[in-house]
Amino acid sequence: MMDAKESYRRLAAEDESVPLFLRPWWLDATCGLDRWGVSVALRGSELHAALPYLAKRRFGFRLLGQPLLTPFLGPWIRDTGAKSANDLGRQKDLMNELIDGLPPHDLYRQNWSPEISNWLPFFWRGFSQTTRYTYVLHAVKGREGLWAGLRANIRTDIRKASERNGITVDENAPVEELFALAALTFERQQRSTSFTLDYLRRIDDACSQRGCRQILVARDSEGRPHAGAYVVWNGRTAYYLVGGGDPQLRGSGATSLCILEAICSAAARGLDFDFEGSVLEPVERFFRAFGAGQTPYFCVTKTPSPLLRIKNSVSTLMGGSA
Repeated sequence: MMDAKESYRRLAAEDESVPLFLRPWWLDATCGLDRWGVSVALRGSELHAALPYLAKRRFGFRLLGQPLLTPFLGPWIRDTGAKSANDLGRQKDLMNELIDGLPPHDLYRQNWSPEISNWLPFFWRGFSQTTRYTYVLHAVKGREGLWAGLRANIRTDIRKASERNGITVDENAPVEELFALAALTFERQQRSTSFTLDYLRRIDDACSQRGCRQILVARDSEGRPHAGAYVVWNGRTAYYLVGGGDPQLRGSGATSLCILEAICSAAARGLDFDFEGSVLEPVERFFRAFGAGQTPYFCVTKTPSPLLRIKNSVSTLMGGSA
């Protein structure tokens, strides 16, 4: 008899409705073959719900979370088209099965996809949630439609980049160049780069094999890279996964031009464009300026460990200094 992970691999491979970041190949690339697990709910031989997770230990604590460069994880529930009253009852049963299928843990924390609006069964089982926001452009009707929704400062940046600075966007740039630009951005923000080039290469290998990624780099006439964007997609949405730029060339307008081309490329495929949001106020303001709508999603947590609960309480009281 197959275990849950083997069943999930087989069934998810046959079901295109399983989201990009929950697909086994994505989890293999971002977690490694042996570091992720999944709780599943079956009805006969059909997969009806799944909750993948990255399992790791830190300081002796067992943590269930999500891997780097994976904006959303959380549960997937099959859409059956049932009436709302019946469907909510079905969701409750499935979610309880998913919770029961999780391994023992001291902390669970995941950002759920915006498509999941019902977390009430998890609340009834002692979980908590914080509402966060991403920014999404829906049904962009080509470049003209996008241009009409841009704020004036973004239009100015784009004109400056293309007309004054002679910047063009390479839509098939090497992953190494994109990583270098991302690392420069982390450095400007006085933060360490949260992922390695090898890690990004693993994602890139998996996505390029499946034809679901694009690497864009904006360069001037001398070939200098100014800004870049790494975009991945599924059948409905393109995600702005990684971005970066050279701090010494920030005034060129290249970042806005690069993102414009990424959005137009997604629109040509009939896809929405998800900026993935940011808790950094200047970044949020920049994303919003492209005309994207604010979209809520849930960060769902549970801390069964009394020791971790005490530590988190002290950290909150001390303003995060603990």
